[in-house]
Amino acid sequence: MAETNLKFLAWAGFLYCLIWNGFAQQGGSDCIKANAKSCGECIQAGPNCGWCKKTDFLQEGEPTSARCDDLAALKSKGCPVEDIENPRGSKQVLEDREVTNRKIGAAEKLKPEAITQIQPQKLVLKLRVGEPQTFSLKFKRAEDYPIDLYYLMDLSYSMKDDLENVKSLGTALMFEMEKITSDFRIGFGSFVEKTVMPYISTTPAKLRNPCTGDQNCTSPFSYKNVLSLTSEGNKFNELVGKQHISGNLDSPEGGFDAIMQVAVCGEQIGWRNVTRLLVFSTDAGFHFAGDGKLGGIVLPNDGKCHLENNMYTMSHYYDYPSIAHLVQKLSENNIQTIFAVTEEFQAVYKELKNLIPKSAVGTLSSNSSNVIQLIIDAYNSLSSEVILENSKLPKGVTISYKSYCKNGVNDTQEDGRKCSNISIGDEVKFEISVTANECPKKGQNETIKIKPLGFTEEVEINLQFVCECQCQNEGEANSPACHEGNGTFECGACRCNEGRIGRLCECSTDEVNSEDMDAYCRRENSTEICSNNGECICGQCVCKKRENTNEVYSGKYCECDNFNCDRSNGLICGGNGICKCRVCECFPNFTGSACDCSLDTVPCMASNGQICNGRGTCECGTCNCTDPKFQGPTCEMCQTCLGVCAEHKDCVQCRAFNKGEKKETCSQECMYFNMTRVESRDKLPQPGQPDPLSHCKEKDVDDCWFYFTYSVNSNGEANVHVVETPECPSGPDIIPIVAGVVAGIVLIGLALLLIWKLLMIIHDRREFAKFEKEKMNAKWDTGENPIYKSAVTTVVNPKYEGK
Repeated sequence: MAETNLKFLAWAGFLYCLIWNGFAQQGGSDCIKANAKSCGECIQAGPNCGWCKKTDFLQEGEPTSARCDDLAALKSKGCPVEDIENPRGSKQVLEDREVTNRKIGAAEKLKPEAITQIQPQKLVLKLRVGEPQTFSLKFKRAEDYPIDLYYLMDLSYSMKDDLENVKSLGTALMFEMEKITSDFRIGFGSFVEKTVMPYISTTPAKLRNPCTGDQNCTSPFSYKNVLSLTSEGNKFNELVGKQHISGNLDSPEGGFDAIMQVAVCGEQIGWRNVTRLLVFSTDAGFHFAGDGKLGGIVLPNDGKCHLENNMYTMSHYYDYPSIAHLVQKLSENNIQTIFAVTEEFQAVYKELKNLIPKSAVGTLSSNSSNVIQLIIDAYNSLSSEVILENSKLPKGVTISYKSYCKNGVNDTQEDGRKCSNISIGDEVKFEISVTANECPKKGQNETIKIKPLGFTEEVEINLQFVCECQCQNEGEANSPACHEGNGTFECGACRCNEGRIGRLCECSTDEVNSEDMDAYCRRENSTEICSNNGECICGQCVCKKRENTNEVYSGKYCECDNFNCDRSNGLICGGNGICKCRVCECFPNFTGSACDCSLDTVPCMASNGQICNGRGTCECGTCNCTDPKFQGPTCEMCQTCLGVCAEHKDCVQCRAFNKGEKKETCSQECMYFNMTRVESRDKLPQPGQPDPLSHCKEKDVDDCWFYFTYSVNSNGEANVHVVETPECPSGPDIIPIVAGVVAGIVLIGLALLLIWKLLMIIHDRREFAKFEKEKMNAKWDTGENPIYKSAVTTVVNPKYEGK
């Protein structure tokens, strides 16, 4: 059993080493394939790559790139841990203010910039290629957060009845919004269309009054900022009450021009760094980029503010903005859009909503009477969802999100950017990982920002790239170690100056192809350069690499390798050694050309504790039996041999009891063991003593049993312990035997009589039943008897008539 366990453990360990080496090789291959010439190039090859700066680490013929390998592989090759360069990335939080906890109506009145809804605010990430840096971001909707709302209304003729309801919007909306925030401001703007044909009629009369009949309409305009953001609701009612409807020719309106100006003209509109809402109210569609060609306008919208006296002055010069351009500007300025449109255009604006993040669509009644409830519902919908957005990432940098929302809802990938159904005071978390897949060419730092859409707060992340090793800062320029100062000695190797090559920068590029150099790369009496396993560079062999990165050529002439050694069981060096220069260097307890000979004697240990049972030699973990009678893995099998007990039975009998076949020759043949008499079997030696022990029970010439033990100590001395009194069988007791026999005969006779009687009873009952059955079946019918005659005669008078 012990032998089986040891074999199992040995194989388990061997398989573990193979698997571990397989993983190490798999990881190390990318590091080796990078062919790194410096420590900086090495650590950019992968997060598991390290550089050995030990000066004498390389074998002869190995290139400088062999210093770069998987960390485990470097250690196995003999590079001390302290000589392995393996810089790691890190994160550092610079600003980490707690999110604000404040209730509406509280005495404390904070400025908008003092309210914190996102944490942390600023941090530094040091990124190594392929190694992600992860941090947690916390977001909490603050209660009583200030709101700026700008109402942008279509003043084309079809909105005439809507304007009447909007005129009292200011104070009514102020009243409703006080339930949400104590700091609310409202503004108003209007739009119609570009003031060129074919969008409006350019005749002088139509420019003065675009409406027909006796309708008094104002001149058409593109966009007008009627009221900048203010906290005075009455002023909103007053100014909006003075507005008049205008008109245009086509159905779509120029609302996109107006949205662009509202987004980019922050100073004129009066936006604060708070929640910014833009309510866009219309009952028509919209023009977008390219439609300006109808009016001869081809210059793309520049996305800049062009308000003079609160009027957009460049509508005839710049085309309408594109949807993507609007999305960019709305996002940059943290504006959330609410499209209040009539039922007819719901489908169009819902498609637009899908393209504009943090936007909502509400159904506007025909006269805008429901606009307040529409705004409240849309605001609640927008504020209940947080979506994270990051600024443009530097080349080679990727970012991933994982969200931890309410009620245990978690998501990754694109859905990991957002959380829904957030109420005021709810706190959600995001796990953000930033990974650099390459180093910037100039190695400069970069800054990215992450913010929730529609909010002004953001997280500023400074990205610093780990592209060089610490030891490179300690390099010695023009070092004497690099062939008379032709390179910089850093990280244990030479980084050659321009125009110099070689491990020690000993050659110039002009000397590389010189035939005189090839002579230094040939072995004596050989015409092969570098044994056909490498290239001759600067008079030195640089061995070529194999497709399998774990197979390596080495040596001054690349004459050595680590894959052409003897094999056993299909494994190089039997898996029990290392192949060096085509010769196996065996692990301890192994020998042989293929390390297939084990020096372990455990498999040769016999059950009696002797190696090969004392009848053979242990060679390579296998017994070679010297006694031809014995066979088996431990020389314990003998088909023609007696057992230990039978072998020593006669000698023990003659010495202990002066009996047996060797009684006459006992003194000559049976004195090879020491004998000790004991009183009973309990006094015999028991298992557990250091010497191998055999318990024996044998019968002597008088048919008595005698008991003894046989053992051999470490000095080869045989010891016998024998019970001094044999166990002899006693004679039989006649009376009980006779009585038992007589009683048995009587009992057997009685049993036979009872059986006979039982059989007779059964037979008689069967016969009687048969008789009864036949008696029942016997029936006589007199009418069927042919010789039967009745004893009665009847005579009839023929003359008798019954009178």
